[in-house]
Amino acid sequence: MFLKGLNRSGREWFSSLPACLLLLAVVLFSTSSDIHNQMLRGGEQLFGGYYKLRTDPVRPECDPTRDIDAAVAAELAAEADADDPLADLLGSVDKDPAEVRRSVERSVADCQRSHASYVSLQGQLTPALRAYRAVELFVADVIAFGLESQRYILVILVMLCAVSATLTRHHIAMRAMETRLDYRVSFGLQALANAMLLGSSVIFRQSSLAAEVTMASDALLLHNLWVAGFAALTLASLYRLMRIPDDLAAGGQLNQALLAVPLYTVMCLISGSYFALIGHASGIGIYLGKMMELADMFLNVGLYVWVGMMLKQTRLATLVFNVFRPWRLPPEMLAVVAVLVAAVPTAYTGASGIFVIAAGAVIYSELRAAGARRQLALAATAMSGSLGVVLRPCLLVVVIAYLNREVTTDELFGWGIWVFVLTAAMFSLVALSVNRQGRFELAPASTALPATIRALGSLLPYALVITAVVVFYRFALDVTMDEFSAPRLLPVIMLAILLYEHFSLRRKEDGSCGELNHQGLERSVRSATNDTTAEIGALLLLLGLSVSIGGVIERSHVMAAFPQSFDSAWSAMLLMVVILVVLGMIMDAFGAVILVTATVATIAYGSGIHPVHFWMVTLVAFELGYLSPPVALNHLLTRQVVGEAEVAAAQREGGTFYQRHERIIMPLVAMGLSLLLVAFVPLLFYA
Repeated sequence: MFLKGLNRSGREWFSSLPACLLLLAVVLFSTSSDIHNQMLRGGEQLFGGYYKLRTDPVRPECDPTRDIDAAVAAELAAEADADDPLADLLGSVDKDPAEVRRSVERSVADCQRSHASYVSLQGQLTPALRAYRAVELFVADVIAFGLESQRYILVILVMLCAVSATLTRHHIAMRAMETRLDYRVSFGLQALANAMLLGSSVIFRQSSLAAEVTMASDALLLHNLWVAGFAALTLASLYRLMRIPDDLAAGGQLNQALLAVPLYTVMCLISGSYFALIGHASGIGIYLGKMMELADMFLNVGLYVWVGMMLKQTRLATLVFNVFRPWRLPPEMLAVVAVLVAAVPTAYTGASGIFVIAAGAVIYSELRAAGARRQLALAATAMSGSLGVVLRPCLLVVVIAYLNREVTTDELFGWGIWVFVLTAAMFSLVALSVNRQGRFELAPASTALPATIRALGSLLPYALVITAVVVFYRFALDVTMDEFSAPRLLPVIMLAILLYEHFSLRRKEDGSCGELNHQGLERSVRSATNDTTAEIGALLLLLGLSVSIGGVIERSHVMAAFPQSFDSAWSAMLLMVVILVVLGMIMDAFGAVILVTATVATIAYGSGIHPVHFWMVTLVAFELGYLSPPVALNHLLTRQVVGEAEVAAAQREGGTFYQRHERIIMPLVAMGLSLLLVAFVPLLFYA
């Protein structure tokens, strides 16, 4: 796919191609486990007793023709000749000849059965079985290799994509670089932070070597990969620092330039400085190493980003909007529809930020095309992923259940449906009442309904493609679509959709039926992977440094200043809400969940707050934090995907105070009301 043509950019060859191969390897390794399970079942059905035939049977060493009488006589004679120094003191007990005979007979019978089993198994080792076994054992080796390689794949993927994000200026910051001062300050501090990461990794490596007499080769390789990766990242930032683009304006202000520093850099400088001051220079390296304990989770995040970028290459989002377009919905109502519909794919992409990165540009452009104000379109885009994080099969909920034995995914997803209904109602109420700037006049049903049915017909082939993949996995591999299988099924589904579009739209082009801008399968996957590399680098590096910030909070014992439990669940909940929203403002979701599990959760449980209730509050509070200044991560991601020019144009729009700041205020009001209701209403029934 990527070998076509020799005029590809260096980024595609040295970043996108390896990233694509790594992501495909993750999908292959995870799918091979399902294939292997089916092969074991198939082997048992085709060859009875296949589990015993997975290795060549070994001939028993015992003698099946052993003379029983001679064996009994020999054992009795051996007893008589035995010289036991304790016999005189304890008294000797003669063996019963009948008992000795029965023992020898049982031994000979067992030996004969072992030989009979050996002969039977030898007879079943047909050429067909040997061939089948060779394939099955090869798949088993692939699975073992894949499980052992997860940590290495994650490190290589993070470092590779982080370098790509640095070279393409794609890291997440409060504002974009506009002046030369912005550029110098941003990349100067990035180089300092990356050097700090490199130094911490080197010190961690040396201290690990000194602490262990013989370090395992896999652990040493992991250390070396971190060191090599951060060395490359440092060089990339220094390279960028020395090559200032010509399109940047001269001058600039220092306070504005500091806002252009990536968030991961700020987190690194804070955590690195703290660990250096307490004499624990390897601290960042240690906490980044903790990512390896949840390597499969972070790899799933990368897969979800890739899925989102492939979704952006399809016509699926546009076709969904076509279903509602004939009704000529007012912009406010269309924003509600967009946010509600986006909840489902959000649940399958793991976190709201991932979905904003994946589909935010499409949602924004479709709302603008329908006549929505820029402020309204930006608000809906930023909030498009906020409602679906409580729905099955969201990866974040799976991580919560994995880290906390007090809750299960079924409990969380069961109550998550009601939380979704509540947040959807609050957003609809705010959008359709406070935000309404005109009369709601829908198109006549006689006109809109036929067009909607035709639009649904365009979605039917996509539904069939998705169903075909899900049914194949269900019956061929015995894998159902759930929160555990979604990360490996979704990439296959998206590739199948791109393959369908490749052939169906190409036929339309040959028949002069339009769609002349369709890129084709190869270019679509290549474009999606190009976008994926930068986004994975920015997101996973930010996530990793969020874990490091969590380590600072944990080691500084800030939470020790709070009581370990409260007499009143109401007082405890008030404190929980404040803490959780603040964490949502400054940390990525997955890093924040790890920190909350280790600190805040125990206080909540000890204060009488039900675990399921607490985690529902946590999810809503995080989403409010991602929408809240000063950081407002979802707004930063929205700006990153829609472009700085659109955000600047929205800020220049006039109107009332609310209309000028609608993109910030509307999500805060909707999610703020939802959080208050989710946090305190259930306490009326059990506190």
